[in-house]
Amino acid sequence: MSHLAPDESASVAGLVLAAGAGRRYGGPKALVRLDGRLLVERAVRVARAGGCGPVVAVLGAAAPTVRARAELGDAVTVENPHWATGMGSSLRTGLAALRDSGAVAVVVLLVDMPGITAEAVHRLVGIAAPDALGLAGYGSRRGHPVLLGRAHWPGVAELAVGDVGARPYLRRHESRLVVVPCDDVADDTDLDVPPTTAR
Repeated sequence: MSHLAPDESASVAGLVLAAGAGRRYGGPKALVRLDGRLLVERAVRVARAGGCGPVVAVLGAAAPTVRARAELGDAVTVENPHWATGMGSSLRTGLAALRDSGAVAVVVLLVDMPGITAEAVHRLVGIAAPDALGLAGYGSRRGHPVLLGRAHWPGVAELAVGDVGARPYLRRHESRLVVVPCDDVADDTDLDVPPTTAR
């Protein structure tokens, strides 16, 4: 596992979850190429352009291939050996990798949402604080990206089990959630199946 030096104090980290096998898609979504760029490259660049640093990408399925093919700049890659158990373990792996980073908060992005933009990330970064909890709003619906203040990381990690990420923790702390409107700048639709087979 790579380690992060605590040299970016008061920063907002970016965390890209890109460990899944993409069984319904036909392969790991991190390696899907869209408009000439791998999805994991897009997500890392969006996090960085949105004001996040450091940026961590959690890999799992086909991790060596992702590392060999993807151009991730200064992003740190960490491998989740338990990726097959679901997204929860990848979120825990990413938060653990950021423990010594000094970041006050983290913006979490999923690799299979190419419609998330740097502007959406920037808006979440704008509410960052150690005790902040935020997520993007799309009209009446809540979605990604999600911002987790450092003070919440242990609680999020405790409840992130199976294929569930931060949702149970956010539900428990509903009164503290800040919904940041992003429907004018982003789309968090996920690429569940290849476009040719999608309805």
